[in-house]
Amino acid sequence: MAKPLNIGMIGYGFMGRAHSNAYCTVSNFFDLEYEPVLKAACARSEEKVKDFADNWGYQSIETDWRKLIARDDIDVIDICTPNNLHREIALAAAAAGKMILCEKPLAMDAAEGEEMCEAVEKAGVANMVWYNYRRVPAVTLAKQLIDEGRLGRIFHYRSNFLQDWTISDDLPQGGAALWRLDAEAAGSGVTGDLLAHCIDTAIWLNGAVKDVSAMTETFIKERMHNLTGKVEPVNIDDACAFLAHFNNDSLAIFESTRYARGHKALYTLEINGEHASIAWDLHDLHRLSYFDHRDDSIVRGWRSVHVTDGDMPYMDKWWVPGLQIGYEHSFVHHVADFIEGVASGTPAGPTFRDALETQKVCDAVLKSAASRQWENV
Repeated sequence: MAKPLNIGMIGYGFMGRAHSNAYCTVSNFFDLEYEPVLKAACARSEEKVKDFADNWGYQSIETDWRKLIARDDIDVIDICTPNNLHREIALAAAAAGKMILCEKPLAMDAAEGEEMCEAVEKAGVANMVWYNYRRVPAVTLAKQLIDEGRLGRIFHYRSNFLQDWTISDDLPQGGAALWRLDAEAAGSGVTGDLLAHCIDTAIWLNGAVKDVSAMTETFIKERMHNLTGKVEPVNIDDACAFLAHFNNDSLAIFESTRYARGHKALYTLEINGEHASIAWDLHDLHRLSYFDHRDDSIVRGWRSVHVTDGDMPYMDKWWVPGLQIGYEHSFVHHVADFIEGVASGTPAGPTFRDALETQKVCDAVLKSAASRQWENV
């Protein structure tokens, strides 16, 4: 029988729901040594966190995260708060000997991230950051094909993440729903929110980023702030595009914006190698596009690989071939890999230290946009 792993969730928003669903689901499909138990949910609003806890089946609630961390019946702290709270909560959780799962990005900047890494490493606690797109089976399959050398030498990496939800100048900033538009809470805009996903996946697939040349833009300069009621400057980036070199000498182009009308969450990547190319699109997340120049010319072309067979990453845990899974399953895979890492003593990535590399790239991107020069990571 699986041993209980008691979860303490801090936050009840979109990611709190996604993570809770994963905890509820994982043991039904994965044979694990530990089974997540929804022990306590925590948020400042007692009414809202109680509704959240009742809906998902948490056994208790707290309104002070410090009390949650102090509880002896909590094994794992899941940080689903705005970015400016990640550091303080993670340091306290590590000091209390709790395992930690933290939403992305790791921190407000690399200096905070380094402090968090040192804390979890000193405490010896398991830690992981929720860069869930690594665990979409098609993306994991791309990693497998690259590691097998099927693409050969990599020349190009290109990725974008496009949304359109902030175009209206009537949209306020700040508060529980719109903290991502407030630099005090978020640290940055699309760079830390959307491009961080693209960067993490890129590092995982193609290795470290060496340097960057970036530009950012804030299209609406002032917005009413929900917390103060005043019109205040907007200090996050609405759009960012940057060039990069990887350590393997391949070139990269990254773009992200919240001002691409018609796109709600268009995340795509393409990798061009010496022998083959790979492309993936979040809107068709169960398919991997693959081109191999070594095919006979009469059949050479892009193929669409339907990632549902049992010998493909994670798919032996789900349905029969041909029946696909979705976005929420990437979080289930994340939890499964975390638990397997805890059981084996071999940490599953991205750990805090892994996520710090993405944070360093984000910092260099913002620095480059300000200096209008190439910046080393």
